[in-house]
Amino acid sequence: MSTLPVIAAVDGSDDSLRALDWALDAARGRAAPLRVVHVQQPSVRTRPDEPGAVSSGPDEDQVLARARARVAEHPDRPAAEYLGLSGVSADLLPQLGSDAQLLVLGSRGRGGFVSLLLGSNGMAAAQDARCPVVVVPPPGREVHGEGPAEPGPRVVVGLHVDNPDETTLAFAIAEAELRAARLQVVAAYPWPLQSWAAPGELVPPTIDQDTVEDETRTLVEGIVGAHGKRHPDVRIDPYVAPGDAAGHLVAASRDAELVVVGRHRRRLLAPARLMGSVTRAVLLHAASPVAVVPPEELATPEE
Repeated sequence: MSTLPVIAAVDGSDDSLRALDWALDAARGRAAPLRVVHVQQPSVRTRPDEPGAVSSGPDEDQVLARARARVAEHPDRPAAEYLGLSGVSADLLPQLGSDAQLLVLGSRGRGGFVSLLLGSNGMAAAQDARCPVVVVPPPGREVHGEGPAEPGPRVVVGLHVDNPDETTLAFAIAEAELRAARLQVVAAYPWPLQSWAAPGELVPPTIDQDTVEDETRTLVEGIVGAHGKRHPDVRIDPYVAPGDAAGHLVAASRDAELVVVGRHRRRLLAPARLMGSVTRAVLLHAASPVAVVPPEELATPEE
């Protein structure tokens, strides 16, 4: 069985070239081939009923030619192929995930406004692709909150203890192992707890914060325990804190190798693929690359 490629989507922008560098390193670490894709708007040579038709090769496509030159600068580069497609990027990019182990792109392409931190193509791919999607932000993005107390390579993953996403956690710990990094598992709990006795009347919590935090930490350790046994060389550090999960993940992104978040599963009354508010906020504000992992049911092609 052939190894699925790491796909880098490029459009000639500086953001996409940084994403290409990240994808090249990821392909090398996985011993996987690299596929570089440029999606152009349909040309006059392409009939409207041929979405996705090949519009040009790397010798004709200046964006792909520039990407090829950049890859050639790396002496230990993986095997690479270059593909020019014609169509709408937001439609075609998610489809590429059916034949890839990773899809990598920049936060903002040539078509985006400078004021937008994540372009429509990145949002569409992160929401709809079948494989994990990595969005690489521009350098120098500032985040607020406390950073990590300990230096060294670090992968961050968000964990919802009430509904843990095993697929996302497995991806994060495998990524940490590939990078010889520790895994920081971020779990937030609501505080203060509030309950209502009557309209407009709040009842103070009957348990203290230390108890809630200890119980949350115990749940985290139980959830990650089995993964830790399968990856004994990865150090796993639970980070349990009150408040907003997105804020803690964004703060943890400072100097991180990668932040890993999950995508919502399909629901009976909402069959479209969804992206939760935490995932969206992390994509918009994290300082490090962000990997959005699809739910397990999307791992195999649809019938």
